[in-house]
Amino acid sequence: MGELLGVAVLGAGHMGADHVRRLDRVVSGARVAAVADPDAARAKEAVAGVEGVSVHTEAEAALDAPGVGAVLIASPGPAHEEALLAAFARGLPVLCEKPMVPDSAGALRVLEAEARLGRRLAQIGFMRRYDAEYRRLKALLDEGRLGRPLMLHCTHRNVSSPPGFTSAMLIDSSVSHEIDAARWLLGQELTAVTVLRPRPSSGAPAGLLDPQFVVFETDGGALVDVEVFVNCGFGYQVRVEAVCEAGSARVGDDHGMRVTARGSAGTDVPQDYLVRFADAYDREVQDWVDATRRGRVTGATTWDGYAASVVAEAGVRALEDGTRVPVDLAPRPALYG
Repeated sequence: MGELLGVAVLGAGHMGADHVRRLDRVVSGARVAAVADPDAARAKEAVAGVEGVSVHTEAEAALDAPGVGAVLIASPGPAHEEALLAAFARGLPVLCEKPMVPDSAGALRVLEAEARLGRRLAQIGFMRRYDAEYRRLKALLDEGRLGRPLMLHCTHRNVSSPPGFTSAMLIDSSVSHEIDAARWLLGQELTAVTVLRPRPSSGAPAGLLDPQFVVFETDGGALVDVEVFVNCGFGYQVRVEAVCEAGSARVGDDHGMRVTARGSAGTDVPQDYLVRFADAYDREVQDWVDATRRGRVTGATTWDGYAASVVAEAGVRALEDGTRVPVDLAPRPALYG
């Protein structure tokens, strides 16, 4: 298929550095051409040992670097709008980590900017769409053998929350994955959200409302509930069970090695999302590279990123107000079907 796709990686933190590694060592057909991070030392550390990479402290400088033909955005969410619009202005294909843009107004601006181009350039990084178990569940639901989906029961647990993690971030950072997964699995839009708050865990930092129980309604009459618990203390667990008219199906139970010894048995529990979803990230980036080299854009759309931001924003209002909050989406542009 010709020369390697030169990728500019924006952001050299935990996620960005992992994508640099992935593009350099795992994915075929691409190379890291440039990296940008406000922390120059961190950017240099992320590309240590990677040849032919230019290092920048400004995102646009990386986009304009020689050999760049595509962009992978892994910077913090508030920086995504500017980076996406800059990529659009240059006609560069983009893989943007979630959230596409944290606030719905900014997400709408990005949506409208791409729609004005009349063609897709962005894929949004909802990697669960590439997880083998989630894909099997999606195929089963689409097949219709279990009948109409009635409910999704979701679990999202983290070992601990990072410093500065807020109660709102349980929804707009953690549950945003369930928001997209539910829309994708069901093929339905989420229309309202309610957030219930049990007594906070003693393991949660002071003032953090953790765990939370989030309930979504859909335009197809289904209900989606999410238990989100970001200081559970024992591991990273993500599960979903679809309950349908003629049966149910659940994914996410077993991922670690099972050890039996001296009258006991146990299973390793992943401690990190980069461990649990490593294969999904690899598959997502490989598919993006393959599609980009063919001049195509696949995966989650800018509309999906916009919808997730709107629903998450409604969820934060529901958390703060203690009320059921309707989801108000703008009209869907024709570009997104």
